[in-house]
Amino acid sequence: MNVSQRKKDLVMDGVVTVILLVIMLAMLYPFYYVLILSFNKGTDSLLGGIYFWPRNVTFENYATFLNDPQWYKAFLVTVIRTISGSALGVLLTCLVAYGLSHRELLFSKFYFTMIIFAMYFSGGLIPYYVVLRSVGLLNSFGVYIIPSMLSTFFLLIAISFFREIPGELKESAHMDGANEFVTFYRIILPVSMPLIATMALFMGVGQWNSWLDSAYFVQSDSLRTLAFRMMEVINKSNAPLDAVGAANSAASGVTSYSLQLAAMVVSIAPIVCVYPFLQRFFIQGIMLGSVKG
Repeated sequence: MNVSQRKKDLVMDGVVTVILLVIMLAMLYPFYYVLILSFNKGTDSLLGGIYFWPRNVTFENYATFLNDPQWYKAFLVTVIRTISGSALGVLLTCLVAYGLSHRELLFSKFYFTMIIFAMYFSGGLIPYYVVLRSVGLLNSFGVYIIPSMLSTFFLLIAISFFREIPGELKESAHMDGANEFVTFYRIILPVSMPLIATMALFMGVGQWNSWLDSAYFVQSDSLRTLAFRMMEVINKSNAPLDAVGAANSAASGVTSYSLQLAAMVVSIAPIVCVYPFLQRFFIQGIMLGSVKG
């Protein structure tokens, strides 16, 4: 490689690096902007001119947001829902996918047709509500877990992943006397960590952010989720204030906009904290099933 070619490569690498840095800053700055405004006095934020750090630091936005004691119960319900829903969803999806990944399975075309049909078509909200009522899931914690235990999207990805595992591994396990459940637990799951981590991350985010089921299918306040409580706060903050509410807002420095920013930070903080621990598996698993040999 001559000198001129090396200079061209260096220039091109520099241009690509600058472009990627600009894109990264454009993606990260909105999150940073929301964070600094959530720690700034709401009435002061209305004046503008805040770009890099809070001008009038306060925790009143978060204190007002978390002032309701029901928030702690909603947080507990959401944590239990996210952990149990993700774990059971991953387990059931992997179990079904492992069974359907056997190419010699009878009526496999029929099963795949049903899965694809269910993935693209649904009965609608009203029939779904009737089904939940008929099986006794309305106004119960099970309405958060049972309907989402099987993901048709990840089911297809898991089937493709399991089919790429060498058959010799399963044959050796069978020769040692292992049945299908032992083979699945001792052989298949340990080599499927990228798949499991990717599924757990997406299912966990979906469980954490879900609020429609809490709004439509639950009436008990003890079963309300964190996302539903945040939607309540945002809706209340958008409502016009009376004279007393306006006076309290002016005294505390909290506005509807600053309250919404605090709600946004609270909602994304747990996911941001969990993601670094799953990043290695997520990068490996994001392309699962997309490349065929």
